Amino acid sequence: MDDLGSLDPHWIWLSIGLVLAALEMVVPGVYLIWLALAALTTGVLTFVLDLGVAVQVTNFIFLSLIAVVSAKRWLRDRPITSVDPLMNDRQGRMIGQSAVVTVAIEGGAGRVRYGDSEWAARGPDLAVGVRVRITGADGTRLVVEPAPLLDQVKPADEPGIGPEPT
Repeated sequence: MDDLGSLDPHWIWLSIGLVLAALEMVVPGVYLIWLALAALTTGVLTFVLDLGVAVQVTNFIFLSLIAVVSAKRWLRDRPITSVDPLMNDRQGRMIGQSAVVTVAIEGGAGRVRYGDSEWAARGPDLAVGVRVRITGADGTRLVVEPAPLLDQVKPADEPGIGPEPT
């Protein structure tokens, strides 16, 4: 093939549609698929009706506008909801969880251990080893408050656990 002039126009439109559909998988968002559908539809119409170039381009623009506006309305009425809205919000997942103070919180600043990580924390003055509840996040600093007394019990202090009385 020396140039695109030897290709039938419907193959060009179908190729454009497939390229746009492939790009939709790589590019974030849901936008190119509607243009891909318009290009594929233009390709089919060009194959069936043998349209001129001006009509093909007009048809593609018209179908693109219809597809994008329809999709926008459809997605507005049926928003895509996440199964796990906190998936990429690590601090949001921590809210309500317990942590342990590792560097005493004095003057409102200290450090806590949550899981396998230490985090800067803000809250009332607390000593090392006190269990706290995470109530929020301020940038990379966790906002904490003392946990209820039931969370303060250590496993060795629970009845039936630890050394037997003599």
